[in-house]
Amino acid sequence: MNHYDILVIGGGPGGMGAALRAAELGRKTALVERAELGGVCLNWGCIPTKALLKSAQVYHYCRTADAFGVTLGGEAKPDMVRIVARSRGVSETMRKGVGFLLEKNEVDVLRGEARLAGEGRVIVADETVSADHIILATGARPREMSFMPIDHEHVLSSRDALVLDELPESIVVVGSGAIGCEFASFYAALGVRVTVVEYLPQLMPLEDEEVARTMERAFRKQRIAVMTSTTVKSVTVDGEGRCRVRIEGKKGEEELTADKVLSAVGIKSNIEGLGLEELGVRDAFDVRATRETADCLANHIAKEYAAYHRIEIELVREMFCVVIFGLVGLVKMNPRIEDDVLMKVIEQTLRLDMVPIEAGEG
Repeated sequence: MNHYDILVIGGGPGGMGAALRAAELGRKTALVERAELGGVCLNWGCIPTKALLKSAQVYHYCRTADAFGVTLGGEAKPDMVRIVARSRGVSETMRKGVGFLLEKNEVDVLRGEARLAGEGRVIVADETVSADHIILATGARPREMSFMPIDHEHVLSSRDALVLDELPESIVVVGSGAIGCEFASFYAALGVRVTVVEYLPQLMPLEDEEVARTMERAFRKQRIAVMTSTTVKSVTVDGEGRCRVRIEGKKGEEELTADKVLSAVGIKSNIEGLGLEELGVRDAFDVRATRETADCLANHIAKEYAAYHRIEIELVREMFCVVIFGLVGLVKMNPRIEDDVLMKVIEQTLRLDMVPIEAGEG
């Protein structure tokens, strides 16, 4: 049975960064991944989305070239097949780069589903390995709501929205977080009629109010309809394949129709099947990154998860720095993580770079 100093489960930005840093610090390290190296971010999230947005930006430049004193020979038209192919190619190139880095740093990559077996042992596919420390960086997947079942044809997940082979005439985006806003901007830039429906009173409800207002102004310039304080009651598909979205908002109940609906109502942690329950570790891990969860990670979460003290749990999506600080804690450097080191980016026609400090606190 192979034994490692540190075993990382999950090959997204968090897990990959932790594995590489552990190897740099001289620890014998393995990384377990059941799908593509790079995780959701590199393959089905941040990176391919930015590639799509770049194509939309180039299309916008072509349409407005005359204003810059540039004359084009013909009409610019978006080709979704080629736009998607480029996006997938960008992800593939970066995924190969991740594999090269792991190999260069002598990180063993173990392919398959991982399950904790107790006493520092992990079953990967049919093989059992052991480790002094185990980092869970299993990421997340799109959350599905009962009133809006995803059928991958009419009601889409973010993954589906990345690979559409033709543009719909209209789309309703349910949810206005980073995922919803970026896709709304992309499709609007290519001429799709976009409506964003948000349950809470402001667009991008987790962000600063001033940032949200700025984003909403940018959306209105793109002719994106924004409906806040609006509840989606149901989403159905009629006999003609059109989506009917029943909502209740400031004007009471009404119905929207669109070719597609994008469910962008958040994400859910990938913790099922890891064997946590059998080990006596509580299963309420679907939480957001906070100073408390980061501190738990950095301090071995020994008190709260004493039943299985070898596990270092990453509770958040793919937050590279949280996992890295937790890893540094494992090698006795004892850091403390402050909220304001966790930077995030949301891109559309307007790029937003943010740190979680409320206005007036800086």
